Amino acid sequence: QSTLTSHRKDREDLSEQIKATTKEIHVRAENTQLMLSYQKGQITLPGFHIMNGLECLLFNLLHTLEEEMDRNASHPGVAPIYFPQELARLETLERDLEHFFGQGWQKRVIIPAATHRYTQRLRKIGEGNPKLLVAHAYTRYLGDLSAGQVLGKITQKSIGLSSGEGLSFFSFPGVSSPNRFKQLYRSRMNSIELTKEEREGVLEEAIMAFDLNIQVSEREEAGDQEKAETPAIIPSLSIMQLSLGICVALATVGMGIYVF
Repeated sequence: QSTLTSHRKDREDLSEQIKATTKEIHVRAENTQLMLSYQKGQITLPGFHIMNGLECLLFNLLHTLEEEMDRNASHPGVAPIYFPQELARLETLERDLEHFFGQGWQKRVIIPAATHRYTQRLRKIGEGNPKLLVAHAYTRYLGDLSAGQVLGKITQKSIGLSSGEGLSFFSFPGVSSPNRFKQLYRSRMNSIELTKEEREGVLEEAIMAFDLNIQVSEREEAGDQEKAETPAIIPSLSIMQLSLGICVALATVGMGIYVF
């Protein structure tokens, strides 16, 4: 019976296995104070360091993830889920950041330790074990796709934007039907050939992906020692401009937890 159980487990869809394996940490990610406040529309201006950490998180993580996906585009563990036209988010996020903070904003921020750990992990697996990238790509992109409309509307309402300008990150013009595309993505992901050991590695990596996102979020909530190292950020911006940018940052960070 144990052999039969093991055989059935090996044949389960990878997407369903990830969902089951990360259920507990997924709930934890949804219930960080940062995300609970945002989902309720309780957006405040906690300080310049929030924008610094969150913007660095998104821009640097997406830059690293998309570089590794591009570099491994022909790898059998990456090719089935490689959809740059439909899912790439770096350019849209950069446009939003420039809209709120102006050109050259990258020069005014630093990379928090939690973000650095995440990007290092992406580099490591991209170079040594690209099949593990599926865990991060699935969590990031399907989370973005699932939450785009919901968090986009919350953001627009919370900060009183009359148009979608500055919120391009929330839209996916290359995806006509999010539900159908997610079905396609999961089907492609489930088609990746994995040994038992490789599958277990992907499941562990999915948990790590959630955990790394939570670490960054909790770092921002706690305002730990890195806060003291944060320089004055974009001092020429008005409080309104900075508030708008922080709202977008909170939403884009949170989107990754809505993968299911």
